[in-house]
Amino acid sequence: MTRAGHSALEQELKALKSVERPAVIKAIAEAREHGDLSENAEYHAARERQSFVEGRIKEIEALLSRADVIDPARLSGAIKFGATVTLVDEDSDEERTYQIVGEAEADIESGLLNIRSPLARALIGKDEGDSVEVRTPGGDKSYEVLSIRYI
Repeated sequence: MTRAGHSALEQELKALKSVERPAVIKAIAEAREHGDLSENAEYHAARERQSFVEGRIKEIEALLSRADVIDPARLSGAIKFGATVTLVDEDSDEERTYQIVGEAEADIESGLLNIRSPLARALIGKDEGDSVEVRTPGGDKSYEVLSIRYI
């Protein structure tokens, strides 16, 4: 994963442990004060939230413990993990910029492309000016690589 992705996960973990976890504990305590727990919707909602928070904490801790942090600024050359790539759709002339990142930090809306996505797999090893054919759920797409940056 990239350094930025690693930092974002560390910040999320810190927030879950220092803000969310205490808030859930407080909500459970308040819901218990309302009496009968079997019919207490607030209690069940708080317990469900607690289960989600604890699960996410464990998930992030596992991701961070296995993470191999790569600094894209130290890379160059053909497209590989960490590259920021500007593409043009050869059919619509629409330009898009993506950074190829790990699964845990991928967010297509923010331009962070999962390394395991069909587009990222097709881009790996390509250079500026190369044409890339990608099979997508919406049909085959053709892109031209306009630029490759490592930041």
